This record gives sequence, C-alpha cells and structure tokens, in this order.
Amino acid sequence: MEKKKIVFLYTELATYFLACVEELQKHPALEIHIVRWNVNAEAPFNFSFSSDIFIYNRTDYNDTELTLLIAEIDPSVIYSSGWTDKGYLRVCKRHKKKVPVILGFDNQWKGTLKQYIACLVSPFRILNHFSYCWVPGEPQKRYALKLGFKNENILTGFYCCDYNFFNMQYERNRAFKEMDFPKRFLYVGRYVEHKGIRDLWQAFLELQEESPNGWELWCLGAGDIPKIKHPKIMHFGFVQPGDLADYIRNTGVFILPSHFEPWGVVVHEYVSAGFPVICTGEVGASTAFVQNNLNGYIYSAGNIKELKEVLLKIMNKDNVHLIKMSNESVRKAKVITPQIWAKQIISLL
Repeated sequence: MEKKKIVFLYTELATYFLACVEELQKHPALEIHIVRWNVNAEAPFNFSFSSDIFIYNRTDYNDTELTLLIAEIDPSVIYSSGWTDKGYLRVCKRHKKKVPVILGFDNQWKGTLKQYIACLVSPFRILNHFSYCWVPGEPQKRYALKLGFKNENILTGFYCCDYNFFNMQYERNRAFKEMDFPKRFLYVGRYVEHKGIRDLWQAFLELQEESPNGWELWCLGAGDIPKIKHPKIMHFGFVQPGDLADYIRNTGVFILPSHFEPWGVVVHEYVSAGFPVICTGEVGASTAFVQNNLNGYIYSAGNIKELKEVLLKIMNKDNVHLIKMSNESVRKAKVITPQIWAKQIISLL
C-alpha cells in the first residue's frame, strides 16, 4: 500500500513537536517529511530523529530547490509554520488546489495596526496559500477568524507537550509529594526581558525580606540577563528535556511571569507533571490550562504587587491544598495529548 506523505515546513523545532510526530509515526500508512530552520542558540535542544522520518535543513535549499523537493515528495498534506518564509509560501501556493495546506501560527489577536493590515491583505497573501489553519488555542483562533478562515477550517491544539513524559513524572512523584510537598518554585525559560524573570526575582526577594520563609526559587534557563545571587535562588542553566526528571521531583509550583508569551507549551508540560501554576494573563496557554483559585493563579504582567500576593497565597497553603491543586492541573492537562494531536491532522487526509 502506498503511504500518504505529510510534509511539515517548520521553523525552529522543539522536542514537544517531535513527541507528536512520533505519535503520527505509529500509523504505518504515513510517511513524514520535515523541513526545519537551524537550532536557536538560546534554546540549544539536542534532537534525535527516527530513521523513518525524513529531515531536511532549510539552509540547504533555495526557494526553487525547495519547491522541486516538495514536488518530488508529492505530499498528501502540507503544514507550514507562519507566512514569513517566502520559500514555504511558494510551496503552499503551488499545492493548495491539490491537497490540504495548513497554516500554523501562535500570534494572539491583539488588534494592532499590523494585524489589521494583515487582515486586509489576507485574501491575497494568506488565504490564497492555505486551506486550513491550525493554531494553539482560542487567542489565536480569534486572529484566524479575523484573517478570513472559516470556523470549520480552523483546528486548535497544535502546540502539545510531550504529555507521556511529563505525566509519567507526576505518577512517579505523586506519593513522594503527598508526604512532603516540595517548598520550591520552578521557573523554566530563557533569561530575557519579556519573560519577566526580573519581576519574579524582585517579588521573591521582597517576600523573603518581609516575611522570611522556607521556600526556594529554582531557575532553569540561559540568556542575556545576569543571574541574581541569593542563597534561596538557584540557577541551573539550560537543561535538556530528557534531564528534567530530578528538577520536577524536587520542585512544587511552576511560575511563568512573561510580559509576552503567545502560547507557552511549558505551562502544558508542568500541569501534566502535576504542578500548580502561577502565570500572567499574557500567557496564551493560561486560557486552556490555568484556572484562578483552582489549579493556580493568573496575575497582571509586570505587576510586582500582584505577583507577591499570589506567591504568598501559595506559600500559605498546606500540603493537602497544594496536592489538590496539583491533581486539578493533571485533569486540565488532558485536553490535548499527542494522540489527540495526531488524530487532527489525520482527519484531513
């Protein structure tokens, strides 16, 4: 039986995307091809690929060569990350009348001048290249509708974490944390301004001065912002996803203080691992995975006072309440898994 071929025209790969691709691989009638951009130096993930997946580096092909490559593959469906790569657009336009061609993006609808202009030119620059749109969640779906995609042609849930790995950590650590919930906050992300990490450090330090307590803050990541020095703030640098297990076991509450975060798959990762979550309203993933006073808290980005208030609420909770929040996180995490993700793209074949 001839296999159906799925082509992903991707930007920067991430391990969570590959976890979904691995789920697709379980279907013997499918053949997967991925064109990718170079690895981001600020997030130097090590990738391992199955020999059954065909990988192509975007830098090895000019636009014409890329068009010829995809024509030779003869795909049954094409997915493209965004509309900035002109070579990707060229491929999509060429194939739109033959097979389903899917646009993906994570931009939230903010009603900016740039977005209104995109809506005006969409019939000539976007809709004539793509037949479907696959976005992370509701903040992006609103934008897709504004661009002119019909509701029935918009899929959600494109960003999905490596659910099996993170949920396995929850199961492994459940009894351990029920006995003695770790009094440690966890930040995982780049050390850059828009992630709000300076806000987190300031709020945490002010609380330690105003009402000293046993909580610590563990930070995993790298970037341009110098590491603050304090005995209760630990820095571990960039950690490969496969090496996260010990950090997950020994921390309790996840924080993402971003001023700007179109989605934030990391939120899905840590609710899957059973973490209560504190994040800002700018984090797109909060719309799917965080509910105030149930499994976490959502505060206004950049508001140190609000951040201190929610940190203190967590610090004042006992083990029983923290475990209850943990279990609610796991329940919310199940709305999107690699299995659900794979079914969505297969439905278009």
